[in-house]
Amino acid sequence: MKPRAKKILLLLLTAALLFGSGRVQNSLNRDRATLGLTISEPLQNAPPVLAFTTVALGGFRGLISNYLWIRANDLQIDDKYFEAVQLAHWITDLEPHFSQVWAYQAWNMAFNISVKFKDPDDRWRWVNDGVSLLRDEGLRYNPDDVLIHHELAWFFQFKMGQTMDDANNYYKSQWAKEMTPFFGLEGTNFEALVNPQTPEEKTNALILREKFKIDPVFAQKINQEWGPLDWRLPEAHAIYWASQGLQKAAEHPDKVKKEDLLQLRRVIYQSLLQTLHHGRILSNPFTQRYALGPNLDIIPQTEKAYELMIAEDPNDAINIARAYRYALCDAVYFLYVNNRIAEAAKWYKTLQEKFPDKPLPDIQPATLPKDMTLDEFAVARVQSEVGDTSQERTTAVVQGLLANAYSELALGSEDRAAGYKLLARKVYDSYQNRIKGGNNLERIGLPPWNMLNQTVISDLLNPEESPLPYAARAVIRSQLGMKAETNAPSVSTNAATSAISSTATNMPANAVTNAPIK
Repeated sequence: MKPRAKKILLLLLTAALLFGSGRVQNSLNRDRATLGLTISEPLQNAPPVLAFTTVALGGFRGLISNYLWIRANDLQIDDKYFEAVQLAHWITDLEPHFSQVWAYQAWNMAFNISVKFKDPDDRWRWVNDGVSLLRDEGLRYNPDDVLIHHELAWFFQFKMGQTMDDANNYYKSQWAKEMTPFFGLEGTNFEALVNPQTPEEKTNALILREKFKIDPVFAQKINQEWGPLDWRLPEAHAIYWASQGLQKAAEHPDKVKKEDLLQLRRVIYQSLLQTLHHGRILSNPFTQRYALGPNLDIIPQTEKAYELMIAEDPNDAINIARAYRYALCDAVYFLYVNNRIAEAAKWYKTLQEKFPDKPLPDIQPATLPKDMTLDEFAVARVQSEVGDTSQERTTAVVQGLLANAYSELALGSEDRAAGYKLLARKVYDSYQNRIKGGNNLERIGLPPWNMLNQTVISDLLNPEESPLPYAARAVIRSQLGMKAETNAPSVSTNAATSAISSTATNMPANAVTNAPIK
């Protein structure tokens, strides 16, 4: 055979073998996915460099990844964070389907590296980078991975939502600034996102989907199930990503462990409890300070979440029930001190029915719910809270006492009104003095006194939200030297007197003014 013909024959044979190998590889990939022999589907739509490394390096990718991991750890020890992060990106490029790699690298940025910086803006940059790594890259290559969804939800719930980090208020304020253009000043603007009409609304909906990976339709569904949530706050997004993870798990039940589902559900009920404690932004047109207060409208959804969790996780039912009992006590207490007495009575009855043989938390000596009235419970809790260092609870106490003060002012009980306000100020000062030292005032300090006071006044005088009738609001405005309410209804003197008297019947006889100051 001539050399030229032999070369042509060999080339044709090589091409045939390569073609056959490709067909066999496709078949193997399908079988691996069907039999569960691979973590996920083969990499699709990857950048050229990533596609090259995953194919050309083959089994050597693991060795190279191990070396880069060791090198990145050494750089981080030497405080060379930016070089370490670059190596972290290379590691995830080499192992794009290992969710633990994405979770660790993102966690390292948000928790380990961020706290090395003193400036809140620097810290926020690292926390945001950790979120972006999971959301924009990790889910791109692992869209159905439950672990990545859980870690993303955990970042919002714990790193941003709780107060363990000194810069947590800065994180919350930055995230609120990011989300306000989409969800509005109340954090619930779904209509313009789900059904955008103007070019601006269409652009916002597109940015929300493309940049932040939030589906407005799914977010609205979550809000209807678990809300009303303020989507400017991190807890709403923790619930969103946990719910996304549960949906992905339902679509791929063969790739999910039971404990994975329980972790996602825990994020939901724990985030709802955090929303109860601090799920409302306290706005003030005269200051730029960011502050939070309790969201009392979330109580029914919080109860629902605990009930579901107990039913779905019977092995941990005792611990969940204990957390549930504490949540009900907090709900009753917050409602009471915010002058929502009827609702407080309703939930206190629920507490008595569901936990009749369990002592009330934070009450000394230990007392069963059936042995204490609602008023007695509220007074005992105030006595306990004055000595407590919980930012959310103390904020709720101060606001509630101020609400009671202005309600008493509407009733003409000036002495009781002055007593409520004095007690509120003493609770406020006692808390601030107790946490002094270090950076505690910045981390867990209360909002300015004037902001809390003005927020309570605005809520009570808002015709659409106030629990007080028009006549009571008119008295408060008069006593505070404010202008009369616009579009006021025509009310006779007898009607006004009757309205104020009806408010008096809802006020506790021995409210928290009986609590001693410690």
